[in-house]
Amino acid sequence: MRIEIWSDVICPWCYIGKHLFEHALQQFPHKEEVKVVYRSFQLDPYAPQRRTENFIDRFASKYDVSVEQAEAALATIEQAAAEARLEFHLAQTRSGNTADAHRILYLAKARGLQEPVIERFFRAYFTEGQSLFDHDSLVRLSAEAGLDPQEVRRVLKNNTYIEHIIADYAEAQNIGVSGVPFFIIDGRYAVSGAQPSELFTQAMDQAWSEPPLPSDPP
Repeated sequence: MRIEIWSDVICPWCYIGKHLFEHALQQFPHKEEVKVVYRSFQLDPYAPQRRTENFIDRFASKYDVSVEQAEAALATIEQAAAEARLEFHLAQTRSGNTADAHRILYLAKARGLQEPVIERFFRAYFTEGQSLFDHDSLVRLSAEAGLDPQEVRRVLKNNTYIEHIIADYAEAQNIGVSGVPFFIIDGRYAVSGAQPSELFTQAMDQAWSEPPLPSDPP
């Protein structure tokens, strides 16, 4: 069974949703036969490359609220993260263009390391307040997750995998994805948002019990 997840590495609900989904997957009797694929979705694809701004200021501007209202909203997100056993420090994060990070995730996919790399990126950003927007940080974090740092630098320098980022975004638009995280389970069930683990369990159980679709990937 194939499960595709559209997400962005600076989307707090994507990290929360990832862990809620993984909790459900660990309880799934057929978890060894599940292939999880992460697809890219940039929340702000037009943000300048390697330029950043304060996360709270960006949040307030994007949703047209005051800084105080933004801080209250982020406190709610941090509480939801804590309930998912994650530690968030949103006030110390910065927002920017995530194309480079997503390109490295495609390198990680090619090397069979997509999950550990995206987990390292999420934890670095939301828990540790590290940057995902400059090449030195991306190389170091990728190496910590198992990638060859020299290969990572080559990918970043040559704009490799950018066509995958464009294709993912186009497909997301075609299937009606307006926000992330967005999960497609076995090509037949969609789950939008950081839903409770029980909902993921129900969707996986239902998909597993049904006959394979003719167009299912091998």
